[in-house]
Amino acid sequence: MKELNKASATGVDKARYFTAWRWHFYAGLFVIPFMLMLSITGLIMLFDKEIESARYADLLTVDVLDEKATPSQQLNAVKLAAPDAVITQYIPPRGEGAPSRFSVRFTDETTRFLLVNPYTAEVLGQIDRSDSWYELANDIHGTLLIGDVGDYLIEIAASFAILLLVSGIYMWWPRDAQSRAGFLKIRMGSGSRILMRDLHANLGGIFSIVLLFFVVSGLAWAGIWGGKLVQPWGSFPAERSKNIPQSTVIHKDLNHGSEEEMPWNLELVSVPMSGVKGGQVDIDDMVQLAESKGFTHYKLRFPESETGVFTLSANTMSGDISNPTQDRTTHVDQYSGDILADIRFADYNLLAKSMAAGIALHKGGISIINKVLNVVFCAVFILVSITGGLMWWKRRPKGAARLVAPPIPAPKGLWAVGLLTLLTICVLFPLAGGTVIAIVSIDWLIFRNVDVIKQAIN
Repeated sequence: MKELNKASATGVDKARYFTAWRWHFYAGLFVIPFMLMLSITGLIMLFDKEIESARYADLLTVDVLDEKATPSQQLNAVKLAAPDAVITQYIPPRGEGAPSRFSVRFTDETTRFLLVNPYTAEVLGQIDRSDSWYELANDIHGTLLIGDVGDYLIEIAASFAILLLVSGIYMWWPRDAQSRAGFLKIRMGSGSRILMRDLHANLGGIFSIVLLFFVVSGLAWAGIWGGKLVQPWGSFPAERSKNIPQSTVIHKDLNHGSEEEMPWNLELVSVPMSGVKGGQVDIDDMVQLAESKGFTHYKLRFPESETGVFTLSANTMSGDISNPTQDRTTHVDQYSGDILADIRFADYNLLAKSMAAGIALHKGGISIINKVLNVVFCAVFILVSITGGLMWWKRRPKGAARLVAPPIPAPKGLWAVGLLTLLTICVLFPLAGGTVIAIVSIDWLIFRNVDVIKQAIN
């Protein structure tokens, strides 16, 4: 009886293993190209400042003098250099030997940074913001350059990465002597297939929590899970802004293209409106206000309409600061200079605080250690993806014109934990749910009936 029970248990374990392997296989084929893309573009974005410094080295340094020109003098110089353009933003120098930046939208709809010497008010040159390696990498990272369709495909891939992770851990965790042989080991002298298996399984297992963190924090930007489900829960309530009338402009409209300059939890929140016309606050007043309120590195957005406001922002989302607990967004009436809203990290709800910290870690902006670790993580994800693809390619029969999925497991009853995991992913991530239904349908109707289809054709 004991022998029979042992054999039965072994059969159930094997059926579950092949079920997990089959789902891991299908999820992996879909996820691998996206994982490679996200890791490579992520590396480019991590080194944005270094790339920009190398490309525009002659424009990004100035000689330090005793006295600085006022912000208004610098602004006037920009107006003379671009008389027909709209100046939308001022970014003060990041150091004593750095230039000021003014974001300028030209009549041809291009947006460029005009760099100004803060000591002499001389316009040094310009940088086309659309020519930024960061913006290109960010567009690919978020939409594959094909808009909403690309965003949805990436969201499906990110959701499937969770299924990939769960099934991978199930297969990686040792259950018998054979699986323990390669657990937490890299067997260098056992052939290329064993080496790739050990690299793929052990790196994937060890760094699974890191991958889960990147997936969940990255999904905050996704169109459905992030924009429709999670982001609204984490948004700062606009009605708390002193009951000031709200405009039809939302904070997301203040971003520049795919560059996130506003905090994630404010993107869907309306921007307040300036009140009755009267005096006029200028850039010098705003810089003085920013300094008096403790802003150091920040961006100053100018009002672009009669009801528009000045917006002072300093947050980790746009790399102004490195500590997410110091996030701050302040809106100022362009006529009276009154502060209409002053939103800080303490005002965020728990979800928004978690996402602010998570996104800062995701982007490697908290410290140099954070940045170095993210480089290592990207390299690991690239290696895990490549070894996974190579293992599939090596196990395919030569000349096979099909996917060669893992064997279909023999029925051994309902696997409650596996089914619950799959259903949870489908419920939490709707796009993944729809894709799972499609895969199950295709697998059931076609792959499980290949022999029947062949007989029918013949």
